[in-house]
Amino acid sequence: MVSNKSRIVVAGSGSIGCYVGGSLVAAGRAVCFLTRPRTEAKLREAGLKVIDLDGTQQLIPHHEFELSSDPAVAFADADIVLITVKSGATEEMAGLAAKHAPAGAIIVSLQNGVGNTEILRRILPEGTVVIAGMVPFNVVLSDNSAEPLTVRRTTQGTVLIDKVLAELPRVLSVPGLPVQAHPDIEGVLWGKLLMNLNNAPNALSNLPLAEQLADRKWRQLVADQMSEALNIMTAHGIEPAKIQGVKPALLPWILRLPNFLFRVVARKMLAIDPRARSSMWEDFARGRPTEVDYLQGVIIQMAREKGLSATLARKVLSCVKQAEGKPLRSHSIEEIRS
Repeated sequence: MVSNKSRIVVAGSGSIGCYVGGSLVAAGRAVCFLTRPRTEAKLREAGLKVIDLDGTQQLIPHHEFELSSDPAVAFADADIVLITVKSGATEEMAGLAAKHAPAGAIIVSLQNGVGNTEILRRILPEGTVVIAGMVPFNVVLSDNSAEPLTVRRTTQGTVLIDKVLAELPRVLSVPGLPVQAHPDIEGVLWGKLLMNLNNAPNALSNLPLAEQLADRKWRQLVADQMSEALNIMTAHGIEPAKIQGVKPALLPWILRLPNFLFRVVARKMLAIDPRARSSMWEDFARGRPTEVDYLQGVIIQMAREKGLSATLARKVLSCVKQAEGKPLRSHSIEEIRS
């Protein structure tokens, strides 16, 4: 049984983890951040500022939440564990949770990609309740020099989680962080993967999301990726669910519209803070590995299994791999397509 008094551990203190955890703390939930030592020190020094889409700001002092870089401390007495690390770190975090979290803890994956819950179920003790979830909105994390550490939500959306525990959405849903149960969470994850195929083009463009989406040539690149991925998903019998009310099959058509029509049809899609950029751009900016293997890489693997082509996904993945760990620069569409 979970309640508003449940101890919630946020396992990962990147942009999503800090925003989710900060929103929960601001609503009076008991939260512990499992974080790296550098982030722990920064949060202890100046707290955490959370900015909602409407501009509402809340500065949360460090004494209102728990912090630890020691998993044995963080996971102790956890009732709910929110996994917010990058997909490449899922196995490591699952191992730490398996070792240190109580047997009855509820594990919720709030990650990009489609295979994280399978990894968690494989590594965690048998019988552990593992729940898939999807965060649809973009969050921008302040640079390393900013104090306090600040997270800003820049797009709309409701967090969706698997319809397993009726009371869990109510416990997790707080101002700035709407959460609902969904009966087809697998379809939702595939729909989000489709949307996340723009993470790489946005990072490679080195443009804010709003500026990139205003350019029809960039939209056409994203649309072509989505069409390729949809064909491959269909070959596997996968039907991605709607994300924010839009049928996945319509997304490429909408993105290919002339600018004046796109602005009319995609008003909600363009309701973006001008500072918004993809999480992959943030990885480029901070010199971190990206999640491209869990996005375009999944499409490539699925195509291989059916003897299909994933030409554009391969080109985008190759460009991302070449850009990782190097100074930020703006790639051209022609460079990506060549």
